[in-house]
Amino acid sequence: MIAGLLLYVVLVLPPIAAWLEGSMTGHMLVQIPLLAIAGWLIARPAARAGRAELGGFNAVGVPGLLIAAFAVVVWMLPRMLDAALSSTLVEAAKFTTVPLLIGAPLALSWPLLPHVARGFIWANLVSHAAVLGWLYSVAPNRLCTRYLFDQQAVLGAALLVVALAMLFGLAAYAIAAPKTKSLPGRPCVTRRLQKAIAGTRRSLQLDLQERDHRQGSVVGTK
Repeated sequence: MIAGLLLYVVLVLPPIAAWLEGSMTGHMLVQIPLLAIAGWLIARPAARAGRAELGGFNAVGVPGLLIAAFAVVVWMLPRMLDAALSSTLVEAAKFTTVPLLIGAPLALSWPLLPHVARGFIWANLVSHAAVLGWLYSVAPNRLCTRYLFDQQAVLGAALLVVALAMLFGLAAYAIAAPKTKSLPGRPCVTRRLQKAIAGTRRSLQLDLQERDHRQGSVVGTK
């Protein structure tokens, strides 16, 4: 939590904020992700303490994930970047909502998500970054009026590099990670299936034994 608070304080300092917002790449790919990381670090102790479900509201992590996804879509819009530079109110909203509605919900929801959902999220991040990078690279006009056209092209190339880096990182993790590896306190899918099969087998055996017993009682009565 302390690391997240320190990171947030550094990011809201006017010289640091002005420096990061001086380029389109620094604004979208450095400042906003770092604000989300600050929110993640601040909310992580609550997730570790077992309060991630928030009294049942964040069951399985889906509500928090939806909130974070919506906030990410909003702050990836070029119009919002322009508005944050031209309006103090929107700038303050950015410094508030990105940690609160992106970083914190992800920190609370990520431990609750199954592995399939996590893979789906990473796949969407890769595709989203690739599509945005391509759009920024080929757009004939400026999408952000507060930034120059060459800065837009640099951001497009940076997004394509980020997408490729995430893709190769996920592929390397999928190859190197053990197939039966699971999170602490959460059995893997294979173990769950094995337990379910074993439980079903035991219940069938008990049913067969009970049926044989009843048949034996009927025969003995006759």
